[in-house]
Amino acid sequence: MAPPPSSDPAKMQQIQQFLTSVLSQRGPSALPYAETTKWLIRQHFLTLISSYSSLEPKTATFTHNDGRSAILLQADGTIPMPFQGVSYNIPVVIWLLESYPRDPPRVYVNPTRDMIIKRPHSNVSPSGLVSLPYLHAWVYPSSNLVDLAAQLSAAFSRDPPLYSQRRPPQSSPSIGSGYSKPSIGSGYSPSPSIGSGYSPSPSIGSGYARPPPSYHQQQQTDDAAEVYKRNAINKLVEMVHVDLVMMRSAREAEAEGLLSVQATLKRREEELNRGLQEMVNEKETLEQELQIVSMNTDVLDSWVRDNQGRSKNVLADLDVDSAFVCVETMSKQMLECTASDLAIEDAVYAMDKSFRDGVLPFDQYLRSVRLLSREQFFHRATAEKVRGVQMEAQVASIAARLQL
Repeated sequence: MAPPPSSDPAKMQQIQQFLTSVLSQRGPSALPYAETTKWLIRQHFLTLISSYSSLEPKTATFTHNDGRSAILLQADGTIPMPFQGVSYNIPVVIWLLESYPRDPPRVYVNPTRDMIIKRPHSNVSPSGLVSLPYLHAWVYPSSNLVDLAAQLSAAFSRDPPLYSQRRPPQSSPSIGSGYSKPSIGSGYSPSPSIGSGYSPSPSIGSGYARPPPSYHQQQQTDDAAEVYKRNAINKLVEMVHVDLVMMRSAREAEAEGLLSVQATLKRREEELNRGLQEMVNEKETLEQELQIVSMNTDVLDSWVRDNQGRSKNVLADLDVDSAFVCVETMSKQMLECTASDLAIEDAVYAMDKSFRDGVLPFDQYLRSVRLLSREQFFHRATAEKVRGVQMEAQVASIAARLQL
């Protein structure tokens, strides 16, 4: 797209608006230039067009040698070329690549349908690509488009890159010959002859035909319908881009929620596994205790069967203290500790009742309870240790029996 042609003040204003518009776009439709250099690019274009009014800024699709395509800015038009006292207009296209202005632009000679490129040429390849020492010695930020255009004009003046093709003679006579003799030895002349009715090269806006160049340039149309269509497409692309960003944000939030739920489930799974392992351990402990109880039950049943017939004869002269005899030291110590613990418990209960009835003074009650509680603690601790040793002995005995 390009600003419509008009008079000089209006044209400059339209060019300024056009450059401001295309360089300020954001999102997918933005031009691929660095944000820090867009203002400098705008100034380079305005300075170039103020010095060479035959050039116009446009945007078009540029295809790189590796197949990549990009929408880039270009200066399209003609460069004046003085040659043998006559000024000619050489059609050129100056492309601003993505790395401009740090890297030089790409310049092509764009011959019309009735022009051909001189072969060989010191500065122009057969495809139209221009090579100048100024481009090879490009230095940022001192190099600019105005100096480049001046260098192009000077180089073309020394060696014109284009020739006009020979035309068939006119059917009606005219002053002078139908075509001029070539002044440069290839049989074609860059200068017009009187009465030939042919201009050496068109100026800007003359409507000269531009076949597709060899570097795959695809010019965009400049009519209002095409501009409206492009703006509509850009607007739709921006809307789709915004929708995609919102959708992506929503999906990311949803994914974060799912990850949080997953972490919670993982933690609960670990808790369940830990609880299950504790239940398995408790089950094993209960099974061991059940085996011990079963063995004790068998022992008691055997004792009852053995002493069932003796009970009537023994009851007459039975001594309660000698009814149970401990067969080992641990059992005897356990019996003594348990008896002392229960006796102290009964004594504390009796003193508590006497204190409530007013028989026992308060200070004596506290002193006696303190002493008995201390003694009871030692009996209970000893009984607990004895119980642990007995439990280990029983487990070892059960294990030995199971192995047998």
